[in-house]
Amino acid sequence: MGFNPGFDIRYSLENQDFIYDKGVFGPKVEKRRLEDIRRSLKDPNCGGPEVVYTIAMDVGRVEDKADLQYRNLLYGACIYAKGKLGNEPIRSQGHIHAVSKSCNSSTPELYEIWHGEAIIFMQETAKHDPGRIYAVKAKSGDVVLVPPYWAHYTVNTNPNENMVFGAWCIKDFGFDYSDVRKNGGLAYFPIFSGDGIAFIHNTSYQKNELIIKEPREYKEFQIIKGIPIYQQYIDNKDKFSFITQPNNYNELWQAFIP
Repeated sequence: MGFNPGFDIRYSLENQDFIYDKGVFGPKVEKRRLEDIRRSLKDPNCGGPEVVYTIAMDVGRVEDKADLQYRNLLYGACIYAKGKLGNEPIRSQGHIHAVSKSCNSSTPELYEIWHGEAIIFMQETAKHDPGRIYAVKAKSGDVVLVPPYWAHYTVNTNPNENMVFGAWCIKDFGFDYSDVRKNGGLAYFPIFSGDGIAFIHNTSYQKNELIIKEPREYKEFQIIKGIPIYQQYIDNKDKFSFITQPNNYNELWQAFIP
C-alpha cells in the first residue's frame, strides 16, 4: 500500500478484500455485481467482471467506535475491479443520497482515493434538466466532495489496475435510484476512447455542459490537503459535522463547486 489512510486498515487487491489490523473494526465486504448495475449502463447487455466492486461500510479504529456512533458518522471503503463493462470503465450505477431521518436532508459524501485513479461524476439533479455537471479526475491522495442531493457515480479509469477509496458519510445512509434508473443512468456515460475516458450524452437528459476538472481544496470546510481524512477526524472530532448536519451549511452548498 502506497497511501496511508490514517488508521490500520489494509486491502488485498487480488481478493478485493479489506484486512483489519489490531484495533480496527470492520465488516465482511459486500459484493456489488454486474447484474446489480446493468440498468444504468450505456449497454445494459455488456459483459464484464461478475463482481464490479466490494464495499466495507462502517470501518474505523475501535477506540473511535462510540464517538462515531454518537456523531452518526460512518467511514466506508471500496475496492473496484480491473477490466471493462463493454466499452465502459468499471463504475457504480449512480444514485442520490436519500433524505436521512437523523438530519432531514440528503447528505454529502467525502471521497479519498487510496489506490489507482478515479473519476467522480456528479450532476445537480437526475431530472430532465440535470443542472450543473462535473467529472472530477482524482488520483491517490486526492479528496473529492459530493454535495447533498446531487446524483453521482464513481469510475475506475484504468482497466489494468484496481481502484480503492475511503469515504465519510452518514450512518443512516440510504440511496435513491428512482430517477437515475428511469433515465437509464446519469447525464453522460463514460467510455474508453484512445488512451483515456470520453463521455457520451444520455439523451434522456437535456444536454448541459460537462465540466471536466481536477480536485480542488475545500478550504470552506477546513479540509487540509495532504492529511488523510480519517486522521483529520482524529485530530478534530467536530470537523465532519457538515457530513451529518448538512442543513447547517446551506449557504456553502448553494455556491458549491466540486
